Amino acid sequence: MNHQGAGLSRAFHADVVAPLLKGIRYAAARLGSGSDVLGLDDALSRDHDWGCRLTVLTDDPDAVPEILRRLEGLPDGYEDHPVRFPVTWDDAMTHNVEVATVGAFAESRLGVDPTDGLSTADWLVLTGQSILEVTAGPVFADQTKTLAPLRGQLAWYPADLERYVVACAWQRIAEYMPMVGRTAERGDELGSRLLSARLADDIVHLAFVLCRRWPPYPKWRGTVFAQLPVSLPVETVMSAPTWQEREAALAEAAEELLNLQRERLPAPDKATIPFFNRPYRTTTNEIPEMLLADIEDPHIRSLPLIGSVEQWADNVKALTDATRRASLRIMYG
Repeated sequence: MNHQGAGLSRAFHADVVAPLLKGIRYAAARLGSGSDVLGLDDALSRDHDWGCRLTVLTDDPDAVPEILRRLEGLPDGYEDHPVRFPVTWDDAMTHNVEVATVGAFAESRLGVDPTDGLSTADWLVLTGQSILEVTAGPVFADQTKTLAPLRGQLAWYPADLERYVVACAWQRIAEYMPMVGRTAERGDELGSRLLSARLADDIVHLAFVLCRRWPPYPKWRGTVFAQLPVSLPVETVMSAPTWQEREAALAEAAEELLNLQRERLPAPDKATIPFFNRPYRTTTNEIPEMLLADIEDPHIRSLPLIGSVEQWADNVKALTDATRRASLRIMYG
């Protein structure tokens, strides 16, 4: 048997783990980190952290010790795959069946406790990747009362926060777009291309938001972006030989994104306007203004236009550390 990723986890649960946990109400899934959670693993993925991995969750904290006790009976291997193996975050030769309550597992990934709902600040310190680690992976069995509702709760932003995040994305694009031409005309072609690349990343992130899909971390962002139901000239934005072509591609992408936005959110007639009397274009302030005006919650409407944490921070150690990321709630008052 030559399983990959989620298929291996599914078979491992059915053949080995489930018989050990008879009589216990639990959920079994492949959640957390790993390319296989997103269904994007390949042969190269097996060079580290590879083997029989599984997430076992329960509603009952008292059941956790009993589950762990029973899992001591796991074999060392299954179908030529290791069951006990070291991983990059733990070099112990032990099994990698993660056991927790639903709430504790979610908090370990999100950095905040979702049990009683999420506050505005809670939502804004979540990254797409952290949510995908709870919601994207396959569930093989579920006898809990809380896992499915939790995953449903994390399906997408509340309406006002969606408008806020989209408004902040447009605000960020507007600040950088006219610099693409200005830097190039001053002879700074490298600076112009760096700005174009930054804007390309902003466009990709906004496309995810407007398609209501959580963006994965950068390793897989381009791969999953290609699956979105929108076609944008992102490669032209980054690689066109002249700033005029790069700016034109940015303007085209902005119009396409605005068309997508118009399907369910407020939007003006056009996306770009001239930048003062200079020969450059930028996105119109009407876009974020209309979105903010449509927000009902006055607290959200009054937030600084910085957006969610992954719209203004990109340090891996900050974004992947759930506790450190949660401490950034202070940015939202």
